[in-house]
Amino acid sequence: MKKFWKPEYLVSLAGCGLIIYLLFVGPFIGVADNGDFLRMMNTIGLNYYDTAASYTDQFFNFSHSRFAYENLFRGFYPSSQILIVLVPRLIGGLIHGSFFDVRLLGAVYGLLLLVATWLLVKYNARGSYVTGLLLGVAILFVFYDIGYLAYFNSLFGEPVSMVFMLLTFALGLRLTIQEKPTTKGLTLFFIAILFLVTSKIQNAPIGIAFALIFLRFMTLDGERKWRKLALRFSIAIFLVSIVMYVTAPKELKHINLYQTVFFGILNESPDVKGDLQDLGLPERLEVLAGTNYFQTDTVIKQDDPSLVPDFYDRVSHKDVLFFYLKHPGRLIDNMEYAASNSMAIRPYYLGNYEKSENKPAGALSYTYSGWSEFKNKHIPHTLGFLTIFYLVYFAGAVFQYFRSRDVQGRVAGELLMLLGLIGIFSFLVPILGDGRADIGKHLFLFNVCFDMMVVVMFGWVVHKVVGIVRR
Repeated sequence: MKKFWKPEYLVSLAGCGLIIYLLFVGPFIGVADNGDFLRMMNTIGLNYYDTAASYTDQFFNFSHSRFAYENLFRGFYPSSQILIVLVPRLIGGLIHGSFFDVRLLGAVYGLLLLVATWLLVKYNARGSYVTGLLLGVAILFVFYDIGYLAYFNSLFGEPVSMVFMLLTFALGLRLTIQEKPTTKGLTLFFIAILFLVTSKIQNAPIGIAFALIFLRFMTLDGERKWRKLALRFSIAIFLVSIVMYVTAPKELKHINLYQTVFFGILNESPDVKGDLQDLGLPERLEVLAGTNYFQTDTVIKQDDPSLVPDFYDRVSHKDVLFFYLKHPGRLIDNMEYAASNSMAIRPYYLGNYEKSENKPAGALSYTYSGWSEFKNKHIPHTLGFLTIFYLVYFAGAVFQYFRSRDVQGRVAGELLMLLGLIGIFSFLVPILGDGRADIGKHLFLFNVCFDMMVVVMFGWVVHKVVGIVRR
């Protein structure tokens, strides 16, 4: 029984209580659909439960706990989310034959979050009970916030990125702590990365960075065949990243390109014609500057056949990258815009309650929202603050890296530096890949990385203070 008083058990038990209370007791809390659900619904065989509901009732204003069953794979959206949703969807057919209760999916995400929490506390307490407890409290305060948990009761892909980001670093740090890391542990690390990288197309390039980390893991003194397995995983995750990006649906690529150019580069541009010329695009497209793909009042319709030779076949994200390299000031302008929207974990324009709760349209739940509200209201939403924050984080990571005298410590330091790099990448990709469209929601993974970095720094300070007190 003594083991249940260990920090990892106490924290996980508290986390389980929070998940049950916030997601399964009282009124249903989820996140309203903004139209993104349909891709996954067509893939795993679901439909809207009330197809006669008005547009405002179906989208944006109210969340939904029930979905109707349809045939599987009426469409296909390449994502590891398919596996996460498909299991509870099939189980749901046995439990609720007339409808799918999305809380079954929320329970799966909750279980994965609890596993990540247990691993993070157990293997990063550094032998200190106080450090373990305080680290656990920080994880509970940050990642069990309703801003994160409400996503669990939805068909958005964001919770896949969140839970597997936490699992990836929990399993990776665990390997650097073990005296003789196991191939089984390395395989679990690879699986977590695989789910993270393939959860969203915008996450695909992350796999290239993890491919390099696997090469560094080869230097650890693991079990027999450790080096060969690490090399194979490095090659595999590199190839998966390339394939994931190359095979992205053509329609999705068109949407992203339109948003990137017309709602990004040309949005509030001081020289629209000049920018079009730099991109190699005809001047007639200047009438689309500042418009997004889903507008219905554009002069030229987004699916107009003439846009294929004049736009979609002429420009790529490589051209966008070169444009920003040629015009760095324009990139900084969009980075400042992104920074002004960077501290909102939740999409404030999507309601949390079902209509049957008789809440105002778009009403949000603020139960256990201390961290998300603190971030949104009190942490500076500026590029300058983010720059200082990252400099402090990397300074601490580099300091610890050079203080480490063993390979395990240095690989752990590199893994934590990778966390910061993924955060930077997740900040830039929405700008380069989707312009200013729904920028706050597209910065979700950036928020996860930022919050993980905050917890890492907090854990480091606690560890140092505990060490001083002991001495």
